[in-house]
Amino acid sequence: GPGAPELLTLKAIRALQSADIILYDDLVSPGVLEFARREAKRMLVGKTGYGPSVKQGEINALIVSLALQGKHVVRLKGGDPGIFGRAGEEIEACRAANIPVAIVPGISAAQGAAASLGLSLTHRDHARRLQFVTGHSRKGELPDDLDWRAMADPAASTVIYMARATLPGFRAKALSAGLDPLTPAVAVLSATRPDEMRIAATIATLPERLAELSQPGPVLVLLGHAFGAALVAAQTAAGRRRARGRSEQESGRISKDKCGGAACSLRHQIFGTGSLPCPIVAISGFQYVSFVIQNVAERPCGCFARIATEP
Repeated sequence: GPGAPELLTLKAIRALQSADIILYDDLVSPGVLEFARREAKRMLVGKTGYGPSVKQGEINALIVSLALQGKHVVRLKGGDPGIFGRAGEEIEACRAANIPVAIVPGISAAQGAAASLGLSLTHRDHARRLQFVTGHSRKGELPDDLDWRAMADPAASTVIYMARATLPGFRAKALSAGLDPLTPAVAVLSATRPDEMRIAATIATLPERLAELSQPGPVLVLLGHAFGAALVAAQTAAGRRRARGRSEQESGRISKDKCGGAACSLRHQIFGTGSLPCPIVAISGFQYVSFVIQNVAERPCGCFARIATEP
């Protein structure tokens, strides 16, 4: 599964409960390991992007060695093992040693992220094709053999795995190939986990905003018009925050200008306690008067009509 223990398949749980040894990645959450058989030995063989990692050759050799000892080995990965999980290399090593292998498919991080956003990867009004690409080559760089015309296809939903460090380069090449700079793009950190974080923007602006994802963890980028609703929701929320900020600033300016005696006391009564005295004493000398009413169970009284408007 992509992170949330509830997204494990029944077959995956049965495998964990029958394992002698579990070799697991850094991306596997503690909640997933709780499904394992209590007697099973757990060994971390994590690979961290741009950080300390167990070499893939060492992992392959360890799997083979343990299996040849007669152990039931489970290689536990995040997401689907067949999607940028290096399962192919481990399967080849086992088959070369005549060790039988069974693959347990999982929910990919792409599916988990889209579900968390409440969106479809292939909305038929926006996407004719779904493509998964990696932003991280063997050298730790952006792959130089991606089909950039395909990346610029306006009718495709593109999911970029391991995109945190290479997204600026991806943007530059995709835009050069004709990708619309206003194409919606959503970065999702730790998809489906409790600490999940998201940033919705356009592909033109998203790379610079990745710094807002201050926590470590895997970052997935969903690119395409199928994800436009996430961008609209983010822009709407940002507009509300700006409007609220302007309202608070204006309220603070009025309070500062007129905070004295009865005016300051009245402001506390109305805006501080939430109780609205009626009738209100005359308010004069203000150019603007702002009211914020919370938890109103009944219609406000008609006392607003009696507020003095002349200086």
